[in-house]
Order: sequence, then C-alpha cells, then structure tokens
Amino acid sequence: MARNLAVEELPTTHIEDQEVELVERKGIGHPDSIADGISESVSRALCRLYLDEFGRILHHNTDETQVVGGASEPKFGGGKVTSPIYILLVGRATTEVNGEKLPFRQVALDAARSYLRSVCSHVDVDKHVEVDCKIGSGSVDLRGVFEQKEVLSNDTSFGVGFAPLSDTERLVLETERFLTTKLKKKLPALGEDVKVMACRNGDKVRLTIAAALVGSEMKDATEYQHVCSTVEERVADLAAKLTAREVAIDVNTADDPELGRYYLTVTGCSMEAGDDGSVGRGNRVNGLITPCRPMSLEAAAGKNPVNHVGKIYNLLSSLIAQDIVKEAGGNVKEVHVRILSQIGKPVSQPQVASVQILPAEGVKLATVRQNATAITDRWFEDIDSIPQRLLTGKLAVF
Repeated sequence: MARNLAVEELPTTHIEDQEVELVERKGIGHPDSIADGISESVSRALCRLYLDEFGRILHHNTDETQVVGGASEPKFGGGKVTSPIYILLVGRATTEVNGEKLPFRQVALDAARSYLRSVCSHVDVDKHVEVDCKIGSGSVDLRGVFEQKEVLSNDTSFGVGFAPLSDTERLVLETERFLTTKLKKKLPALGEDVKVMACRNGDKVRLTIAAALVGSEMKDATEYQHVCSTVEERVADLAAKLTAREVAIDVNTADDPELGRYYLTVTGCSMEAGDDGSVGRGNRVNGLITPCRPMSLEAAAGKNPVNHVGKIYNLLSSLIAQDIVKEAGGNVKEVHVRILSQIGKPVSQPQVASVQILPAEGVKLATVRQNATAITDRWFEDIDSIPQRLLTGKLAVF
C-alpha cells in the first residue's frame, strides 16, 4: 500500500560526536512517573474490561492524572506521613453501552491502587494515599470517529523517535533501572524515587543522582552516608560495563550534614512531602528525557492504544528507527523518525512518515533507503499490533 513516506539524509553531527550531551530519567517513584504509571494502568484495566465485555477496546483517554503531594515527618529509624498523598484520576471513558452501565470507576480506582502497591514498597496505599476518580463519559464527536470500521486518527498530531541510544542515554536508563529494580532488593533504604541526570562534556560524563532514602531503614546519618556511598560504588561498577568514557558520580548533592539536611523520606517517594506530579511531564516513550534529540511533548501514558496517534505514533516512530538501525548491519549511525497524522484519516495512512538517516562513513543513503522504506511500511501494516503489545507489557510508555 502506497504511503506518504519520505527518506532523506539526516543533516546533523552524530550524537556521539557532539561536544555536549544532556540526558535525564525520572525514576519509577518520581511523582511524574507515578502519574504516568497510574494513567497507563487505568487505561490497560479499562481495555481489559471492554475486551472482556464487548470483544473490542472502546473509547477512553485517562491521560490527565494528577498527583498532589502530601506532608510527612521523616526521621532516622521511623517517621510518619501526616497528610496523605492525593491522586486524582481524570479523563474520559465509555461508561455505558446499550443502556448497561459499566463499573469503570471501580475498575480505575482498583488499577491505580494496584499499581502503587506494585511500585512503591514503603507506601501504605490504604493509609498514605487518597485516590479520587473523576473520569467521565467521552465526547460524542470523538466516539463517532472511534467507532468507524476503519481505525481513524482522533487528532492531528505527530510522534517522533530515534535510534540507537547513545552511550550516555544507555547509561542513564540502565542506572535508574539498576537502582530501583536490582540494588533496592539488597538495599531496602533506597527508595523508588530516583532521578538520574547526565552531562557529557567530550569524553567525560557526570551523573547526578537524587535518591530518596527511607528513614525507617537507617538508624542514623552514618548509615545514610553508607547507603549513598554504596549507590555511588555500584553505579560506578555498572558504568564501567556500559561505557569506556570517564564517569563521575554525585549522589544527593543537596545534603548538608552540618545542618542536618538529608534526602530522607518515610515512603521512599518525594510525593509524600509536597512534590506534585502530572502525566507527560517526565520521560518520553523511550524512558528518557533527551533535549539533544528530537522529542514530542505528547503525554502518551493513558491515551487509548487504538486510535490516539499521540501515543501510537511516538511508539511506532521509535520501533521503526530501532529496526532500521538493527537491520542496517553497521551501515547507519543514527536514525530520526517523524510521523504526522490528520484527524479523521486512517492511522495507517499518515500525512507523512519522515525517515532521516545518518549513514556510516563511506556509505551512501541509496544503500539503505530501500530497506528503510520497507521497514517503515511493514510497521504501518502491523500497526494493529500496538494495543496488544501494550496490554501484554511488551511496550512501555515512560
């Protein structure tokens, strides 16, 4: 099927050859990531409800979750949450079909609480969190678009992606994953709210890690410092496996022991003490915030996975870029993909799918153009697989 595909040479200096590179990842316990995770969990729960009842995913968008920070009094050896974290579920959903009311509100609340329990090990969801659901019925106009036999775009929007990840990008991504999923099992004082920022200047990388530590898991400041040192040492070991560049690591640089100031929490999450969160303010669909690369400001989490191009095209562009690099066999240094939809038109027929390729030294664009076109077209043919990939956890959105 003919599509509006454009393949051209990428007019840029390869990311690894640029003098300065900035990369950030907000960890799974960061308030913005919590908002993303809850929104996506609610969407997936509604998808399963609709599939079980009607055999298809019905209209919904739950991408407006708000996290309002609570208040706490952390201390070594204990501490308490004095005002609960407030989480507001906002969006639109199909709430009634053929006169039958659906239990969408309870499904959404259960999904939000279940996600929090799965991510935040020191958060008592029943005591520390208040979850409120204000999800309402969807727009008639949008549902009209959604219910067409052919899946039509619900918006005029674009998605962008790139590949491969640079050394610094991989380092940031893997550092946060290592801290919150692996090291935490051996170091219970390490909270889930970990943010990693990298600044590469030439061949020197500085990682700044902000790690919320759990007061009840440490008896004093000496133990606190030991945890910080352990984080630094283990990340240094990890970095040595991921890059040949020199890596300096700073942990919790806002601490001031003389003033008794530490990044100490009750729950391992800064949302316990006033830090708020919103969907779309954190990581992009590749798990990173990359100001030196093309990015979309679209909030992907919580958007329906069938016709919301703000979600689908961001995922699709990354998948296309990754496959082009993978199948190029070293002939490609870098790929950027940009896809634009038009509201009311088939999601499989974009206004334009722009593929920009930076060939390897001595390689002509013509060498890789045909395969890049075929890969892009193949993914649009397989675009209906995106919802299932999301529901089964094969794709992530933050």
